[in-house]
Amino acid sequence: MLAVPSALLFAAALPAQAPQESSAGATAAAPGVAAANFSGIWMTHAPPNPKPANYSITDLTRGEISMTPYGKAKFAEAKSTFGPKAYSIADSNEPTFQCFPPGVPAVYTYLYPVQIVPTQGEVILLYEYDHQVRHVYTDGRPHPPDVQPTWMGHSIGHMDGDAFVIDTVGFNDKSWLDRFGHPHSDQLHLTERFQRVGADLMRIDLTIDDPKTYTQPWSSQLFYQHKPNWGLLEYLCTDNLKFLNFDKVLNGPPSK
Repeated sequence: MLAVPSALLFAAALPAQAPQESSAGATAAAPGVAAANFSGIWMTHAPPNPKPANYSITDLTRGEISMTPYGKAKFAEAKSTFGPKAYSIADSNEPTFQCFPPGVPAVYTYLYPVQIVPTQGEVILLYEYDHQVRHVYTDGRPHPPDVQPTWMGHSIGHMDGDAFVIDTVGFNDKSWLDRFGHPHSDQLHLTERFQRVGADLMRIDLTIDDPKTYTQPWSSQLFYQHKPNWGLLEYLCTDNLKFLNFDKVLNGPPSK
């Protein structure tokens, strides 16, 4: 019974994403702008064959990482609604269930599209989920030495051949890396490598380097399909929060 409201919550936006007549997100960026080849709206997609071993959208680790004692303790505290020991929504402590931002790379593990908007000096990423916005600076600036910790971190980007690479630091430690509750610390250093691998297919290679939480850097991979006729829809966390509160009342202990 508990799986039903969870599915309703996180799949609710999917039917509304059916292709529309609008061409929003399909405009091309100006020549010479970083990541111009990635302009538009992209949606999570299955990987091309052969499918990578243990491929999962919700579990970026795919069970192949080693944690430090700190990481193990933080992971034990997570009450995810996914995995073999999944909790009900009422009992979960997933940060997004309290309307906190998902953070990066966790934002990719929700089944919502992302729009990439290349401009002069920066690339803007618009995530439909929670309407999160990232500014990736491509004007050559370095990370600030005293960067303020945030949910999405501080991002700079550059072209490496035909790939667009985003380097992000300056995270707080309040979000998860994925839907399984894998943790990270404020020492997280995330690298995202965007590369087109087909006419309408994009691969994102993720590298997670967090010496406080993991014994060594590890990588993951996601695939996205270009959706030239899609537009981003409105998403309000408070609407989902009302649903979550209802679920907690419905499935929680009886009131005295």
